[in-house]
Amino acid sequence: MKRLLLTTAIATTAALALTACGTTEPAADDAKKSAEPITLTDSTGEKVELDGPAKKVVGTEWNVVEHLITLGVDPVGVADVKGYKTWDTAVPLKNEPKDIGTRGEPSVETVASLKPDLIVATTDLPPAAVKQLRKVAPVLTLKAADAADPIGRMNADLDAIAKATGTTQKSEELKKQFQAKLDEGKKKLADAGLAGTKYAFADGYVVSNQVSIRPYTSGSLIGAVNEKLGLKNAWTVKGDPAYGLGATDVEGLTKLGDVQFAYVANDGDASSTPFTGVLAKDKVWTSLPFVKKGDVHRLPDGIWMFGGPQSMSKYVDSVVTALTK
Repeated sequence: MKRLLLTTAIATTAALALTACGTTEPAADDAKKSAEPITLTDSTGEKVELDGPAKKVVGTEWNVVEHLITLGVDPVGVADVKGYKTWDTAVPLKNEPKDIGTRGEPSVETVASLKPDLIVATTDLPPAAVKQLRKVAPVLTLKAADAADPIGRMNADLDAIAKATGTTQKSEELKKQFQAKLDEGKKKLADAGLAGTKYAFADGYVVSNQVSIRPYTSGSLIGAVNEKLGLKNAWTVKGDPAYGLGATDVEGLTKLGDVQFAYVANDGDASSTPFTGVLAKDKVWTSLPFVKKGDVHRLPDGIWMFGGPQSMSKYVDSVVTALTK
């Protein structure tokens, strides 16, 4: 799962070319309209045709699963259900979906047994796997992440799924609520005199007794949210072009200087907690200015760093609480 975490989670400036039939006409016509065909063009240029709003939906990646849940659509199949329940408790499953296998290699046979109306995947899934899934049901493949516009990518994916499931009104509500949350969080930080604060967010893992630290640069979804809150990203390392994630080690943290440092870990995965684990007695770590000052914040478990508006809203709340307490 650790390897998959490195390739997950989260927006492109080019919106998806999507068209869908909708209506604001009286309820008497709603059923008729909702049964009309829906045609979408996904992130890979493939045309996706549905007989009507998808009801039985399978999600091969956790961010699309979160989008489905927030839109009020309970997925019938989810990749790595246990992992989702561990890492995304901010937006919990409301049903008991079938586990379709790993996010990188879902079981086509299991998916087929569910007889879905739609399969929502991301570009992180190998094309060969997508090809096999298309033999089962229409596949809506969304761009996994884009460091050029992470929040825009998140919203575009949400909109695409909403159009495929007939929940566009809910999508608009979620985006407005998220923007309000950003505005509220920015004001609270500014009122506390924290506007422009140098801030570094990361996660880390222990593999073969070696600590790896992953910086979330400005191109990450978390990084984009931080900047919307008025915080200054302290990382100078380069992030990847999709997720905006960098790589460093404990020595690399010495370049941060005097900052507010925050991280996400998970009690369900002991290897994900190096900052309170193996680093607790590390001389480099304990000598860092922000460690000495106590400006290290572990944010609540279960906020998926590559999720949707609800995960990011809960992230905003957690950051504001941590920095203003």
